[in-house]
Amino acid sequence: MIQWYPGHMHKASKEFRKILPQVDLVIEVLDARLPGSSENPMLAELRRDKPCIKLLNKSDLSDPERLGPWISNLERQNLVKTLVCSTGDDSIFELPAACRSLVPKRNNRSSMIYAMIAGIPNVGKSTLINKLAGRSVARTGNEAALTRMQQRIEISSDLTLIDTPGMLWGNIENEASGYRLAATGAIRDTALDIQEVASFVAEFLIEAYPERLVQRYDIEPLPRTEIELLEAIARKRGCIVSGGRVDLEKVSRLLIKELRDGELGGLCMETPDSFAAEWAEVEVIRAQKAAKKEARKAMRHKQ
Repeated sequence: MIQWYPGHMHKASKEFRKILPQVDLVIEVLDARLPGSSENPMLAELRRDKPCIKLLNKSDLSDPERLGPWISNLERQNLVKTLVCSTGDDSIFELPAACRSLVPKRNNRSSMIYAMIAGIPNVGKSTLINKLAGRSVARTGNEAALTRMQQRIEISSDLTLIDTPGMLWGNIENEASGYRLAATGAIRDTALDIQEVASFVAEFLIEAYPERLVQRYDIEPLPRTEIELLEAIARKRGCIVSGGRVDLEKVSRLLIKELRDGELGGLCMETPDSFAAEWAEVEVIRAQKAAKKEARKAMRHKQ
């Protein structure tokens, strides 16, 4: 279990609950490299029957073949539509029409749609808002937790966005999700050990995108284990300290940076099936913990 929940995020979740009754729909920005891990389970619980658009952002850094099944999976959710976009194209300008399709015009009411836009840190929400608004109205940067306060942004005569700070949930029970979020920058680099994150990424790349590693780092034959891969990349890139030893800290940061910058090509770090399997394991662990808790409770009653 990974815990990383700055105080302003707790405040943001309270504000979200407070403002939700006043909005017509919710827009959740997801990272197209990890659509499942970047989806906040708190939002689904809080929005209930509000329509929702899932914005799969950073599609230019994603793998189209792996992203397709995620689109189908997300749109099976109640009152959910998806929109694939990136800051490098004009797809975000399809958002107002998508909002209108979910919120028809109503008699005797203003045509203005009020949409809350939310997402975990560092999914590119502020950059998308600025592009859609045609002006700089939201802080941007490639690190987690930049937006700190709610703001209203009038996009057009019939669409107002209510921007909210990036909001994670309290406990990330799916450990693999935690490593993916750290790898893409949704969690601050200081929250998890960088070498552990890089080892997780290396293991994933060996399994899912071995040809990318061969092409990027000119390593053949490809190592079978994550530590061997990190050592091989370190030797190729000069991440060596005195005595010829590998600098694991330096090569770990290099691999993570190149993944974030798209130097390894477009990739999707999870599939709907693999993500569901991970959550099935989480449910087993939950059940085991609950059983142990009940057993301890029963033991205390006997004493």
